[in-house]
Amino acid sequence: MVAAVQGTRLLADAILIPAKADLVEARLAWLDGLAKERRLSPLTVDAYERDTRQFLLFMTNHLGGPPGVAEIADLKPVDLRAFLSSRRAEGAGARTVGRGMAGLRSFLRFLQKRGLANAAGASALRTPRQPKSLPKPLTASDAKRVVSTGEQLAEEPWIAARNAAVLTLLYGSGLRISEALGLTAGTLRGGEQAIRVTGKGGKMRLVPVLAAAQEAVALYRRLCPYHLALDEPLFRGARGGPLQAAIVQREMQRLRSALGLPDTATPHALRHSFATHLLGRGGDLRTIQELLGHASLSTTQIYTGVDADRLLDIYASAHPRR
Repeated sequence: MVAAVQGTRLLADAILIPAKADLVEARLAWLDGLAKERRLSPLTVDAYERDTRQFLLFMTNHLGGPPGVAEIADLKPVDLRAFLSSRRAEGAGARTVGRGMAGLRSFLRFLQKRGLANAAGASALRTPRQPKSLPKPLTASDAKRVVSTGEQLAEEPWIAARNAAVLTLLYGSGLRISEALGLTAGTLRGGEQAIRVTGKGGKMRLVPVLAAAQEAVALYRRLCPYHLALDEPLFRGARGGPLQAAIVQREMQRLRSALGLPDTATPHALRHSFATHLLGRGGDLRTIQELLGHASLSTTQIYTGVDADRLLDIYASAHPRR
């Protein structure tokens, strides 16, 4: 049955994509591996499918006939540069082209592991520089609404308190969601004004804990129906296991819909809000760098662009000659 289904998909691919059977089969195996073994999201797999389909269509025109594994194995940098040029000529932006090359590199590495191609040319090829996008923080008033226990949508009071406590730590302490969910129940028990967290690369840093965050966590502890052993996760899921980031992201999605917030209002946007609001109130970049756990000051400097945009918006709306 599985073989029959796979055969049907191969036939459909062969019709849609002018490629030889060996390449069609290899591409299908790669896409299945992305979904089943690497567990990439369906949206990412779909994007990689489209990107490689566009590449094979380009190669068909470029070579004058459908490519097979042998033709892909003979790819040269000039072929890849021609593909990039064609995508830019079609109006694809730098991000789209960059993602397309990421998918193509993944496919070529898949073929290389099976001794069918050499991925060195694609790996060495430089893609267009990605434009730096500024973080999109929430306004101070929206951030306060998001972290409020009273605004949470969960029906069970302890889950509403849990969600509010997690979101308050993201905004009040600038934590990444993984850092908040990595806290053990042994932390934040006695009104600590600062705690140590482990960030990217195992780097430890000291972060502040506002009174509002202490109160939110204390309320969650009182209402939580599960025993919180000191060396076990502080935040729990509905069945008592460790709370997963996807649950927090889903709750935030529901919350921003209810509050009429933009799609950019994500859990990570609360961390951006922490940095932006500190900078706007006179915080210096070096301190904010330490609080965020950035290895380089240049990473933190992006928030100066956010604050400059905010100031220009205020100027444009307030100046009497606008």
